[in-house]
Amino acid sequence: MTTTFSRRGLLGAAAALPAAGSLFANRRAMAQAAGGTLRFGLSAFPPSLRSWPSTGASAGTVKLNIFRGLLGNDAKGELRGELAESWRQVDPVTYEFKLRQNAVFQDGAKVDPDAIRFNVEAIAAEKSTAYQRAVFQNVAKVEAPDASTVRLVLKEPNATFLLALATYNSGFISPKSTEADPIGAGPYRLVGQERGSRIEVEAFDKFYKPGLPKTKKIVFQVYQDESLRATALRTGDVDIIEYVPWAQMDQIESDPNQKLLVSDGGYMCLLFNCARGPFADKRVRQAVAWAVRRDDIVKAAFFGRGHALNGIPFRTTAAMNDPSLNEGWGLDLNKAKALLAAAGVGSGFQAKLLSTAQFGMHKDTAEVVQQSLAAIGIQCELNMPEWGTRVQLGNRGQYDLAVHGLAGDYNDPDSMTNYLLGGQPASYSRPVGFNNEKANQLMKAGQAESDPQKRLAIYRELRDVLLDEAAFVGLAWRSQGYGTRSNISGFANLPGFLSLSSGSVLEDVVVG
Repeated sequence: MTTTFSRRGLLGAAAALPAAGSLFANRRAMAQAAGGTLRFGLSAFPPSLRSWPSTGASAGTVKLNIFRGLLGNDAKGELRGELAESWRQVDPVTYEFKLRQNAVFQDGAKVDPDAIRFNVEAIAAEKSTAYQRAVFQNVAKVEAPDASTVRLVLKEPNATFLLALATYNSGFISPKSTEADPIGAGPYRLVGQERGSRIEVEAFDKFYKPGLPKTKKIVFQVYQDESLRATALRTGDVDIIEYVPWAQMDQIESDPNQKLLVSDGGYMCLLFNCARGPFADKRVRQAVAWAVRRDDIVKAAFFGRGHALNGIPFRTTAAMNDPSLNEGWGLDLNKAKALLAAAGVGSGFQAKLLSTAQFGMHKDTAEVVQQSLAAIGIQCELNMPEWGTRVQLGNRGQYDLAVHGLAGDYNDPDSMTNYLLGGQPASYSRPVGFNNEKANQLMKAGQAESDPQKRLAIYRELRDVLLDEAAFVGLAWRSQGYGTRSNISGFANLPGFLSLSSGSVLEDVVVG
C-alpha cells in the first residue's frame, strides 16, 4: 500500500512510522499520546478530495473539514457564516457578503474578493465538472465594493441560492490547490493519506474561528465492512462512525459506552438510463415504479427503521408542508404488466442493474428490486462493485437501471433540481439522458419564486411531470445514523437531508 503526503516535512516523519498493520493495531495508544486526536470511521475511501465534484458522503465529510465556502450549516441545520461573517439580500438578485478579515487559505493566501471571483468563475466554467455548476452559472457578475465585501449578482432570482452555497460541494479553494495537494480555508489541512484506508488531517493554526478546531488531529479510518465499522466503535478503536449499520442500531442504543444519533436523513431510489435500451421508453420505467415491493426494502435494508417512499423525494419545509408531494406509485403488478405490454415488451427482457455490495443498504435494496422485477418478467443481472467503481460506472452511464442512496443538498423541494435539471454534467447521482423541458421550466420557476404557497403549487405540478417520466423513482426513506463513544461531546447529526453534512461540526468535537 502506497502512502502519499501532501505537505512538506511529512516524508521524513513517515519513514519513522511502523508498518500499517502495527500502526492500526496500536491506534488507540497513539490517539491517547496525541492528546487531541479524533478517530472517525468512514464507510468508504473518497474517490477524490477535489472540492467541487460530488464523490459521495464520505468524501463530503472530509471535504467539509478541508474546505469552507461563504456559508455553512450549524448543528441545528441553520445557515451560518463561514468565509463570510455576515450576509444580506440587497434585492431579488443581489447578495452581499462581508468577508472575514482573518480568513486565509492554508497556503497563507488571503480570502479576498479576488479569491471569491476565482472560485465562482471556475465552478461555473463550461468545462467544469463541478456538481453545483448550474447554481454558479446563474451568477451574472461578482462585484467588490471594497476589500472585504463581495456582491454576487444573479441572472435570475433563486430562492435557495444561499442554501446551495452551504453544501459540501461548494467549498472554495486556493488558486494553487490541486487534487494531490488540496488547499482550502477549513479548520483542518490534509497531511497524509494511505490510499484506500486512511486520511489524516491536522488543525489549521490560522483558522478564522478563534478556539477552533478543538482537536489537534482527525484520523479518518476506512471500514468498508459495516460490521467491522460497528465493532471498531464498540471496542473504542474509533470515536465516531458514519452509516451505522441498521442491524446494529439497537445494540448501540442499549450500550452505555456508545451513543446513537439518528435523523430521517436520506432515501433509496432507482435511476434509469433514459438514453438507450429498454428504459428509454417511459412506460417501461413506469412499470418498474409500480412493481417494486417497497415495504420489503424497508424490512430487508433498514430493519424497519424507515418507511416506503412511493413517489418523488421532495423534502418539504414548514411553510410548504404537503405529504402528497411524496406520493404517486404503489404496488400494482397488473398495471406494471399492462405498461410493459403497451411498450411492446410484455414477454419481458434482460437488464443490467448497477449497485454496490460495499453498503448493505445498496446491496439489500438491489436484491429486493431484482426479485420484484422478476415477477413482471424483467430479469436483472446485478453488478455490485466497490464504491469507487460504482461512482465511475454511474458517471459514465454504464447501466440500464441503478439503485442509489441519496440525500438532497438541503431541506427544500429544490434539492431535486441538482439531480433532474437537464444540461448538467453526467453524474452517478443523475439518471442518464433525462432532459424534460417542462420539468426544467418548473424547476427554474420553483427556484425563482419566493412565496411559499406559490412555490408549493409549482412543485405539485412538477411532481406530476416527474411521476409521468419516472426517470428517478423513490423507493424508501431511511433513518441515517452516526454512532459515537459516550465520551464524545460537540457532535450532532444534522436534521433531514443535511444529515450527510454533519462533518461540518467536527470542528466542535471534544474527545473525553
